[in-house]
Amino acid sequence: MSFINDDFMLSTATARELYHGHAEKMPIIDYHCHLVPQQIAENIQFRDITQLWLVDGHYGDHYKWRAMRANGVSEDYLTGGKYSAWETFEKWAETVPYTMRNPLYHWTHLELSRVFGIDKLLSPKTAREIFEECNAKLATPEFRGQALIRKFNVETVCTTDDPADDLRWHKMIAEHPFGTKVIPAWRPDKAMAIEDPKSYKEYLKKLGEAADMEIDSYADLCEALKKRHDFFASMGCKLSDHGLENFYAADYKEIEIELIFKKVLMGIAPNAKELEKFRSAFLYDQAVMDAEAGWAQQFHIGAIRNNNSAMFAKVGPDTGFDAIHDQEIAAAGHRFFDRLTAAGKLAKTILYCLNPKDNEVMMTMAYTFNDGTFPGKMQFGSGWWFLDQEVGMRRQMDALSVLGLFSRFVGMLTDSRSFISYPRHEYFRRILCDVVGKDVESGRLPASEMERIGAMIEDISYNNAKNYFNF
Repeated sequence: MSFINDDFMLSTATARELYHGHAEKMPIIDYHCHLVPQQIAENIQFRDITQLWLVDGHYGDHYKWRAMRANGVSEDYLTGGKYSAWETFEKWAETVPYTMRNPLYHWTHLELSRVFGIDKLLSPKTAREIFEECNAKLATPEFRGQALIRKFNVETVCTTDDPADDLRWHKMIAEHPFGTKVIPAWRPDKAMAIEDPKSYKEYLKKLGEAADMEIDSYADLCEALKKRHDFFASMGCKLSDHGLENFYAADYKEIEIELIFKKVLMGIAPNAKELEKFRSAFLYDQAVMDAEAGWAQQFHIGAIRNNNSAMFAKVGPDTGFDAIHDQEIAAAGHRFFDRLTAAGKLAKTILYCLNPKDNEVMMTMAYTFNDGTFPGKMQFGSGWWFLDQEVGMRRQMDALSVLGLFSRFVGMLTDSRSFISYPRHEYFRRILCDVVGKDVESGRLPASEMERIGAMIEDISYNNAKNYFNF
């Protein structure tokens, strides 16, 4: 029997029944990912498995890069561009046997099996034949970008897009549909990044050009963002996303925010207190904008980024030098959502934490602000980034189950730049069914309610997300 077989990760008969009878057949809604819209629109044909899997310009797989560095692989194979596709792939094949018990071991072999139909284990012995077989398939139309998305029954994809983006690639996709809806998602992090005045002023120029206006004040910034927000909505956008170290909810006055903004335009970096006030105002105004548009909002909390300054200077951001932060999030988070609730401006919200110590904190934070207007309005999202692996998923499911309504969970997302990361949805669904199947077989859930339990599995796999986002 192959390693990745029909019953992979399903340890009980009930788990197998739930997966094969319910979860397996459901379409995928990938409501948060980092696929490059241009690559989707142009129906990219990858040169080889190394480009698809390991190194694609700036969009390499930092999960794999971290593992390869830890295994003693030189940076020249990853971001240095000094070696051939085969030589880089060979280094990954040498690393894979050392990833046992890391999710990369499962993901690697799931992708080989589900995408390429290859059930061999990747190692130095099999590397050359797997490399050549993958490359031969990637040269065919059935393995171009759009076909790879369709292969996994993906109904909707939400990319991650800056407010200044003209969304021309989304327009092209809409004009030439391929069977999967591709929608932009609003990611305004750069519009908040006043800590570097020089870079910020350059960004404001770009944003102003997109909004067809000059941005000389904080009020102008809000107006420009509202124009772009409306444009995104016209292109089908229904949700925003924020990547933050923490929530921000300091007290502030409008005149203070205008003065801070003017200082930044003069090239003066804000101090810590000013930065917190500005972020607090910005996040509140963005949340109000989302609520008034009827969007959902997502908050990814807890990354500490670009920690290796030498490597940041050499290869830039998002290259594998970020980590889990360790901050107190409860007080600021509750103040932030309380302000929105008091103003009647709280949108549907999904919260994600990167530090597992915050699972129960964030879960109870979300449920403090549910208001009965929509099932599961405030959500504790799936395990994210360092936590989107078996242990992280199980812990997230447990926290959600004991402190909330597991049945209303909107389920999994890829959070990935890879066209072949959709087996992660399968991975999630198998773990979901294993968790619930064990509860049935241990008597914690009634076997007489299998029809209801099966419906819950289908809801978490697909239906809840479809209803929540109203795509």
